[in-house]
Amino acid sequence: MGINKDQVEGRVKEAAGKVQEAAGKALGSTTQQVKGAVNKAAGAAQAKYGDVKNDLNKNSKKGR
Repeated sequence: MGINKDQVEGRVKEAAGKVQEAAGKALGSTTQQVKGAVNKAAGAAQAKYGDVKNDLNKNSKKGR
């Protein structure tokens, strides 16, 4: 099986959070840095959830 929606969306959110965090640093905006860090962490968590879900699907299909 390929990649799932959670993996894609999570990695997109993670990348956007990195950009937002870097922009906040460049502009001297602590608020944007924090928002970027939060979005980056949320995206990473969603991507990891998608990875685990994908692994579980692969393992359940092997047992058939």
